Amino acid sequence: MNELRIGSRRTPLAMAQTQLVVDALLALHSDLQIQIVPIVSDGDRDRTIELGPGVFVAALREAVLDGRVDAAVHSLKDMPTGVFDGIALAAIPPREDPRDALVATGGLVLDELAPGSRIGTSSPRRAASLLGMQLGFEPTPIRGSVGRRIEQLDAGAVDALLLARAGLLRAGLADRITDVIDPSRILPAPGQGALAIECRSTDQPTHKLLAPLDDPVTRFAVEAERTLLAVLEAGCTSPVGALAEPAEGDDGEIELYLRAVVHAADGSSQVRLSATGPLNDAEGLGRRLANDLVAAGADSLLERIS
Repeated sequence: MNELRIGSRRTPLAMAQTQLVVDALLALHSDLQIQIVPIVSDGDRDRTIELGPGVFVAALREAVLDGRVDAAVHSLKDMPTGVFDGIALAAIPPREDPRDALVATGGLVLDELAPGSRIGTSSPRRAASLLGMQLGFEPTPIRGSVGRRIEQLDAGAVDALLLARAGLLRAGLADRITDVIDPSRILPAPGQGALAIECRSTDQPTHKLLAPLDDPVTRFAVEAERTLLAVLEAGCTSPVGALAEPAEGDDGEIELYLRAVVHAADGSSQVRLSATGPLNDAEGLGRRLANDLVAAGADSLLERIS
């Protein structure tokens, strides 16, 4: 095939992420004709509506299934964990830095923010993490694209923003980062920093075209994180953090080191555990750590939220 239509949200960040995929494909197939097709969801049309889990993913998948596009690029952390009929996860490219980052007025780092500082975030995980620090921070709901959120920061609506570092890097806003948050303080969302490229499960030519972009280590890592999320029956908007990273085991073999945390929504308590396992059993590792979290009381924290 020599033509490909790739669906993307029309936000600047989503378009920039999709362009990264286009550039990677063109590096492999210089004669390929690629069109980026902006897809608009209900959440894009009306900023006042309450967003359900996966609303943007659903709009892109619908465009894939009805033939408007051949493939779609998602931020993997926003994707529901269940299997979706007719859709194949063709590739997960190498992951960008998964950590959270602070963008603060005056160039301040997190520990320099005063009690009462309003930190803008739309993430229950980030809000619970901030509250759990007991430093007097006030998580403040904020919506819009990364650029729009920074405009609100500059206008004084909040004192700082907590965002994914990967998104800031891809949006060309690395110079606005004032602090990068170590995962020992705030664990990122499962899948954060990774992209997912989907196509129709019956479209073998497109799947074959996209497959070389897949990074096995990234795929194993996010499989462990997302399996944990699925076993906990927690959605992508739950106050759950997880990060799997490759590490050298005692026998010299590369294995996965998985850390996870489940917060109470108000930050009053948390359950944080870790585990290691072989790369090729990422699903088993995620399942095992999820069960350990439940045994340690994480399910009661999630029940309070539901």
